[in-house]
Amino acid sequence: MIVGILARARRLYPVDIHGFAFLSNHFHLLISVPHAHRLAQFMSYFSGNLAREAGRLANWREKFWSRRFQAIVVSEEDAAQIARLRYILAQGVKEGLVRRVLDWPGLHSAEPLLSGQPVEGIWVNRTKLFRARNRGKRLRRDEFETAERLELAQLPCWSHLSPSEYRQRVLELVAEIEEPGNHATAPVSLSTSHHDRPKASKRSPAPYFHCATRQAWREFFRAYQWFLVAYRQATERLKRGDPKPAFPVGSFLPPLALSQPAIL
Repeated sequence: MIVGILARARRLYPVDIHGFAFLSNHFHLLISVPHAHRLAQFMSYFSGNLAREAGRLANWREKFWSRRFQAIVVSEEDAAQIARLRYILAQGVKEGLVRRVLDWPGLHSAEPLLSGQPVEGIWVNRTKLFRARNRGKRLRRDEFETAERLELAQLPCWSHLSPSEYRQRVLELVAEIEEPGNHATAPVSLSTSHHDRPKASKRSPAPYFHCATRQAWREFFRAYQWFLVAYRQATERLKRGDPKPAFPVGSFLPPLALSQPAIL
């Protein structure tokens, strides 16, 4: 079902998906997007539908996600992109839950990346199902299911490689992750309730950006500082009545701007 929702979100709001891993209480996606608005559209659709479907399966009736998703920019450096793909491939192994990448029982992009084959999932048209049931029809859910296919895109830094060369690079990353002695292993427990909570959680601040060098990080940070200053200045001009305060490209307008159609 996760694959079906992910594939449908990609079809409706086109992005390039390079890798994914779904853990017990969070997930990781490595994607390329044309702009911030597309990222917001894609994640809103995916996270919202995933929350509703997973909530039904787990009998979770309240708020599903504890907070909004967090997007971290990855630099165009080859090493930074490869490191992020390696991080996603290592999910489950790096925590010591499984010995091999392909042993992870949840949804993981390792298999489609290594095989080069797309993965298929299902999408349930809840709107049509709801309307049919309201008309008193007795129907099965699978009558409203459609297949969705998800194809993964190659990393931008490896886009020049042939499909077989790309799979070989991924295989090398997997072999590096699975080297003996890298991680102690404890068995994955599949009997834990969805409603259980850990006694303690590891918490650490997420990085502003993923970069391979200090110089790239500084460039990103300077650009981010400029963005914040430009956005705050535009907001102040808007408050003073400026109809065209010139917000920086790629930003989302504040509520005050959205309440004044003339500005848009």
